[in-house]
Amino acid sequence: MRKLFTTLLIGLVFLTNVYAQKIAPFHAGDRVAFVGNSITDGGHYHSYIWLYYMTHFPNMRITCFNAGVGGDVVEQIYNRFDADVFAKKPTVLTLTWGMNDSGYFEWFHPDGQSVMDKRIDGSYKYYGMLEDKLKSRPDIRKIIILSSPYDETTKSNPKNLYPKKSIALAKIIDFQAAAAKKNGWGVVDFFHPMLAIEQREQVKDSLFSLTPNDRIHPDNDGHLVMAYFFLKAQGLADKPVADISLDVSKKRILKASNCRISELAVNTDSVTFNYLSNSLPYPIDTIPRGWGNRKKQAEALNLIPFTKEFNQETLSVKNLKSGNYNLLIDGEFMGTWTNEQFADDVNMAEITATPQYQQAIQIRELNEERWDIERRLRNYIWMEYDFLKGKNMLYKDNNAAMDSVKKEAPKNIFVNGNKDNYSRARYKSIRDAWQKEMNVLTDEIYAINKPKIHRITLIQVK
Repeated sequence: MRKLFTTLLIGLVFLTNVYAQKIAPFHAGDRVAFVGNSITDGGHYHSYIWLYYMTHFPNMRITCFNAGVGGDVVEQIYNRFDADVFAKKPTVLTLTWGMNDSGYFEWFHPDGQSVMDKRIDGSYKYYGMLEDKLKSRPDIRKIIILSSPYDETTKSNPKNLYPKKSIALAKIIDFQAAAAKKNGWGVVDFFHPMLAIEQREQVKDSLFSLTPNDRIHPDNDGHLVMAYFFLKAQGLADKPVADISLDVSKKRILKASNCRISELAVNTDSVTFNYLSNSLPYPIDTIPRGWGNRKKQAEALNLIPFTKEFNQETLSVKNLKSGNYNLLIDGEFMGTWTNEQFADDVNMAEITATPQYQQAIQIRELNEERWDIERRLRNYIWMEYDFLKGKNMLYKDNNAAMDSVKKEAPKNIFVNGNKDNYSRARYKSIRDAWQKEMNVLTDEIYAINKPKIHRITLIQVK
């Protein structure tokens, strides 16, 4: 098996370059549906992407939708597409599938490879049907996301129950990339770069995994890695929150990228100016979010250069007198740096106490509330399509449907896990209220995400 993975890895750099391409950033008014399986349904990558747009482009409102359903294969995605995806009226649509299509317990079959070959061929058939449906909508921009990988090589528990699954998934990835190229659709590759990160980190720590709980689902750090590669594919790397450079000896503003500097005053032992950025810093989360997750979004900063490429709010002050300087924003102490450090630059986006970072935290928390409510609606859709549809009760939501759920719950852990949510979500008034709550939260985000003028002061420490 190790030799098999070595062969796979030899071509990783090449394949990543082949599949990597620039896709257009989102535009004002875009409605973006992220379609997929449980990695999308219960995951954060789409929410992290939206948070970047909320903070970096505060005057450019977009709407993002979680259109994932746990356990879905491409056939199930096809079956719900009109009612669940097109109904959201997207202008942009991302599609990822393959983790479930590459099988699980089928690999226990004595002729597992043959069984899986037939299963994968069947997935291609249903993808073709879905592709036809997508081609009928030229008004929607399509982006194929190549799935995050299944981790066969980590030495951590649980043990690898599905040997060769990752090879089958890689075959599906190749098929998807070829299909996207044929149709001229965008491609974002999670599979190869995430696999490369896992292999790199496992050389140092054999227990490392971006999917530590079950080898399948990325934790919060993995979802920031995914958001990073998506935003990078959109060409948004190296777009600063702000980039300020001053020369105190000349009392001049050398640079003010993505911001405005005014009322610069240089005195013997201090420098002050007004600062208004066009963006807010990205508020990195330090709390594990989502059911079953143990890792923090912040842990991804050890794996990818997210701060360097997406969260730079740099302040450089040249020709300060030798010594230490306190940084104050709106009169509040932020920290102390040397004149040499200021001559290089200080990244204010890494100072969580700044008023602009505190403003961004509020946006993050409102977005998390929105994400949590949306998950209730996704669990409702799971019950409709993964259970009630098979009982010929799709969207019936009556007492008979509830009775059927209660009867199934003791013998089906997934139905049991969603039973209480369905008992509320089956009422349209409840679902409508949840949607209104999300709308209020989103409206509040776009009401409070506008950067404000701050007074920045550097005072020499005596």
